[in-house]
Amino acid sequence: MAFIQYLNFDGENLPLPDSYEVNMEDKEADSGGETEAGTIQRDVVRAGVVEISVSFSVTPKWLKKLTEYKQQESITVLYFDPETVTQKQTQMYVESFKAKLEKDTSYKGLWTVSFSLKEF
Repeated sequence: MAFIQYLNFDGENLPLPDSYEVNMEDKEADSGGETEAGTIQRDVVRAGVVEISVSFSVTPKWLKKLTEYKQQESITVLYFDPETVTQKQTQMYVESFKAKLEKDTSYKGLWTVSFSLKEF
């Protein structure tokens, strides 16, 4: 059975994630809000801005690679879009990066890495 490739950074396939959550939200202008009549007015500047929360169980080799991606200003990300059930490509950056040692082994440990990807 073949697995879905959920994430690809700059042409490199990432390991199968432990968790993968895609959130799409609209960006609104400051001019929106509640009117004097009490109705809500939304001035949507951009619809469907993607944020992906993901976590992996990885070896030190992948911990190093993911840390390097965290330090880049921009990453070309090919991601699995659950809305269309296809892969889409966009420019993103890494935020809220966390690395946690799960188990110390003779191979320098098993690590849990989690972060959010935000679309520009």
